[in-house]
Amino acid sequence: MKKLILGLLLAMGLFYFLREGKTEIKNFPNSRRSIVAFGDSLTAGYGAPAGTSYPDVLAKKINRPVVNLGVSGETAAAAPARLQEVLDERPYMVLIEFGANDHMRQQSRQAAINAVAQIVDEVQRSGAIAVIVDTGGPGMGEYTKAYKQMAKEKGALFVPGILKGIFYKPSLKSDQVHPNAQGYAKVADRVYKVIKNYL
Repeated sequence: MKKLILGLLLAMGLFYFLREGKTEIKNFPNSRRSIVAFGDSLTAGYGAPAGTSYPDVLAKKINRPVVNLGVSGETAAAAPARLQEVLDERPYMVLIEFGANDHMRQQSRQAAINAVAQIVDEVQRSGAIAVIVDTGGPGMGEYTKAYKQMAKEKGALFVPGILKGIFYKPSLKSDQVHPNAQGYAKVADRVYKVIKNYL
């Protein structure tokens, strides 16, 4: 009997520990409605027909507009210069996808991570939910680790490796780097799975 009681107490303790350890998402819920996708070519939908970018597909899945503010070729380090355009939308949620161009151009990883942290901070300060969308491409493991830790520390949502299972599959790509329409549909699915309970 004592063992049973002890077992129940341990189970309850573990339950509360795990519950308390779950990251509280900052600004959830809030009274706004607009969702903004802020990123580089992977957000813009480069390589796929108009209307098939991941924000376009996501908008259909959630039956809610998603403003696409993706700019092909943009680095994380340069992105804060465009942040006011994002905030002017008075967003409910911002999907932040940067880092691949910094990595491919061999620019400072720390500068890129710092820029994403600045974006997250300003998005949250504006009252919106921040979602860090991780590319997860080849050689970007350090970005993934940093973004995951950042999300935990700042109370942001984290979407891991949107290119996982796509990058090495020619049938899902339009060129060496970018997905095609089918690939972007998979990216939208991955983002949706993370944000669906926060809409």
